[in-house]
Amino acid sequence: MPGILYIVATPIGNLEDITARALRVLKEVDVIAAEDTRHTQILLDHYAIRTPLTSYHEHNEKTKALELVNRLAGGQNVAVVCDAGTPAISDPGYRLAAAAIRGGIRIVPIPGASALTAVLSASGLPTDRFIFEGFLPAGKKARRARLQVLRDETRTVVFYEAPHRLKETLGDMVELLGDRQAVVAREVSKVYEEFLRGSLEELTRAVESRELRGEMTLVIGGSAGESRVDEDRLKAEIRDLKDRGLRVKEIAEILGERFGYPKKEIYRLALLAEKLSP
Repeated sequence: MPGILYIVATPIGNLEDITARALRVLKEVDVIAAEDTRHTQILLDHYAIRTPLTSYHEHNEKTKALELVNRLAGGQNVAVVCDAGTPAISDPGYRLAAAAIRGGIRIVPIPGASALTAVLSASGLPTDRFIFEGFLPAGKKARRARLQVLRDETRTVVFYEAPHRLKETLGDMVELLGDRQAVVAREVSKVYEEFLRGSLEELTRAVESRELRGEMTLVIGGSAGESRVDEDRLKAEIRDLKDRGLRVKEIAEILGERFGYPKKEIYRLALLAEKLSP
């Protein structure tokens, strides 16, 4: 008989945040496939679990997934874990699950900790309908393009973000999404757990002079259908760029990108401003 692939959630910080079932499974399987074996070993040592470890991460997932499926096909039981939280959520574990399904292997999820649901539950923002975007693109242009796609999303939106990109990401969100209510959570369930709540502009100011570290989760309120940028502000920006010598087409391109506003409308306003100029 083929073995079973267990998708095992592990703590996102506090080592007590793991279920009794997860500990039993980790003890009983033949091998544990871990994103970082050194990190997972800390958890196993804490609970005196001696199950063998093997690495499975984004750099070896193609070859290692095949090896693990072969083990499963041969009757071994395998548990897959990530560094923190639930495997396969914004994690290469989903590729192993897909390969196991193609191989006719039974998959059993072992529920547990997840930064996504933990932060969302404490955000104070609507949770009846939400979407998870994982990590935004690291590049500025691609990140802003993705935010523009999301600007009319009415559901609460959850992101993961690297600490060194947080300030720039919040700035882009203010420009492209408007000043919505939001939450920045870091180091959830760890010693320095912190929740910052407020509007996107308030959060941008709050983190401006700080060097934040640790895992970051952002929860952003959905669009209420409001205008994303005040027309008076657009006109002021148009005048400023015009005074710098930019042409109407250039102004439309720059402000359309900056505010996620229709370029044709900015072009119209810029032409009108040009006609009204003395």
